[in-house]
Amino acid sequence: MKRQIAIPRQMSLITPEILNPFVHKIHLSFMQKIQIVFMSLFVVPIRLLMIFTCLIFAWMLAKASLAFRSKEEQDKPMKGWRNMLRPVIVLFCQGVFLMGGFWITVKGKLASCKEGPIIALAPHSSYFDSLVIVYLNLSTIVVKSSTEFIPIFGRRAICFFYGFQNVKVKGQPVGSDVAPILVCAPHSTFMDAFVIFYCSTLPSSLSRKENSALPILGSLIEYTQPLYVQREDPNSRKNIMKEMTRRAKTMGEWPQIIIFPEGTCTNRSCLIGFKQGAFYPGVPVQPVCIRYLNSLDTYTWTWEGPGAFTCLWLSLCQFNNKLELEFLPVYNPNEEEKQDPTLYASNVRQKMAESLKIPFTDHTYDDVRLMQKAAKLNLPHTAGLIEFQKLHSKLGISFDQMNELLDQFGAISQKDKGSITLGEFAAYLHVPVSPALEEMFSLYDRNGSETIDFREYIIGLSLISQPVNNDDTLKLAFQLFDNGDKGYITQEELTGILTNAFGIDDLDVEKLFQEVDINKDDKITFDEFRKYAETKPEYAKLFMTYQELKKVLNTNGNGISKLE
Repeated sequence: MKRQIAIPRQMSLITPEILNPFVHKIHLSFMQKIQIVFMSLFVVPIRLLMIFTCLIFAWMLAKASLAFRSKEEQDKPMKGWRNMLRPVIVLFCQGVFLMGGFWITVKGKLASCKEGPIIALAPHSSYFDSLVIVYLNLSTIVVKSSTEFIPIFGRRAICFFYGFQNVKVKGQPVGSDVAPILVCAPHSTFMDAFVIFYCSTLPSSLSRKENSALPILGSLIEYTQPLYVQREDPNSRKNIMKEMTRRAKTMGEWPQIIIFPEGTCTNRSCLIGFKQGAFYPGVPVQPVCIRYLNSLDTYTWTWEGPGAFTCLWLSLCQFNNKLELEFLPVYNPNEEEKQDPTLYASNVRQKMAESLKIPFTDHTYDDVRLMQKAAKLNLPHTAGLIEFQKLHSKLGISFDQMNELLDQFGAISQKDKGSITLGEFAAYLHVPVSPALEEMFSLYDRNGSETIDFREYIIGLSLISQPVNNDDTLKLAFQLFDNGDKGYITQEELTGILTNAFGIDDLDVEKLFQEVDINKDDKITFDEFRKYAETKPEYAKLFMTYQELKKVLNTNGNGISKLE
């Protein structure tokens, strides 16, 4: 007998509108393939030569500007003749993009550093997003410390040679005295960063410390006076927050700070969760929306899709690359947002999503880490995409716990499908399929697909099994097996109950008994019973469901055999 029950669902835990923002595929038509061959033979070599020429000039100017600085000068904003070279460096950088075929449209107005000291950009889907830095004239960036040793880079010349001949700008950029921080999104490509070099003031950014050892980009990034993140330093994040706050509150003394708050590249189908870093200082920010307008998307660089070189080469093979930057009005936080960076980040993300006309989800970089873990377990990549931040805040599950659950899920599920069937669920629990198990399975199966994916498995454990896996339930179950209140359960007692109640055969009961009997003394104590239940809380829910069904049958005057 299987009860017909209405299953309540929390709307806050429904499946996100965009299931996988970390995948991108490029499909080339026959004519597009012909174009790529033609451009590769006759145009791209010329573009690469011009790009290299601009990079050399930009590198020479950047190295000259950085030469012979004292330690005190390195801790202060660039001034004097060093700062006067900024427009020339920016010009070379923009030229590289223009030669590469990029047409950039800018909407809105760039705020000053005083109005918005931090720039937030989104979505971040490509390395081409770096073009924002070029447009912003090398604002300060937060980068890896190793980046400072990258020797070559440029500005408007870079844009020209990369094919960004026309960058469309919407809105009005403001200075660092108005908005010390720029936040840019979506972040979809490594070229997003070049947008920074297209700007007139070259904003600062964030990067990992080890990037300073790379051989190509370091000098120009160091010229923007970036904030370096040192992974080996446990205090690095705290120090970055302090330095960002200090710069942001100098009322325009330092260049603007530009940040991609998503923290990783997406396919621009949505805005994922924003990190709190840009919003921690509680100062005004100017949101910057990035749009790539070509019908063929050769820019998006995600975790599952074309590699960096493929994206770069295909983009250089386009006749031109159209890019639009929209500077939204400066967002001034209220007192509540100043005290709550999470709320501040969420509200700014909502404004940017409205402007971009795309949804937003609670995916984060942690979902990428789980996606990589799923691949190592030979599961589909999508198995790890669960909106970690949402489940963490709603269910209180840590990332380490999620990792352990993914291992457990991988041991149960079919490797090729990344989901659990009713039969696999029964095999995992060493029980046959029964009405009680079917009812429990349906509670886990939130979308009625007759399978349980990893997200449903986590929610089921947290909301269905764990709440009833308490001492009261375990004591009741233990007493049912312990004939005579001896304080332990024998294999015969376990066999008698499980065979009669669930139809489990003797071999499965013996295997289950050996798993529970930790010290192998041929009896199960309550401590052993409880420890095993902690690893498989499904048993507690299965037991309670069985008890409820038995009561229903007894009320209707039916025998217990109807449960088998």
